[in-house]
Amino acid sequence: MGKVLIVYCSMSGNTKAAAETVAEGARSAGAEVVIKSGTEAMPADLLDCDTIALGSYDAFSYMGGGLKDFFDRAFYPTQGQVTDKPYGAFVTHGGGGRAIQSIESIVQSFKLKKVADPVLVKGMPEGQAIINLKVLGGHLAASTK
Repeated sequence: MGKVLIVYCSMSGNTKAAAETVAEGARSAGAEVVIKSGTEAMPADLLDCDTIALGSYDAFSYMGGGLKDFFDRAFYPTQGQVTDKPYGAFVTHGGGGRAIQSIESIVQSFKLKKVADPVLVKGMPEGQAIINLKVLGGHLAASTK
């Protein structure tokens, strides 16, 4: 299996917990996993991975600033080098979840390839949300073959 990069931003800890759950699913499927916050992740991380998971909280129906910061810094240095790289996304929210639309819009500019349905999590991941996040991680790990 290959390397799954998980880039997320979190304010309350919900999205960080979701990212760690995606990582659990990817590791269980045999992938190497690197988890970084959006402000820590570098363009080289995107170039170095086989697939990427992108996660954010819902900030007024938009992704959080940390993830947007990563996209802003990574776009030009990776342009044309990540076309068709597999991705999946997840969003934590308090009742909206529309931030997923902003993530999916920006990944089109990178020309990443969606390999799994997004996971929307209301609040802290629990119950079915944990299962869905682990499945997302498994799908991403499988896409690295």
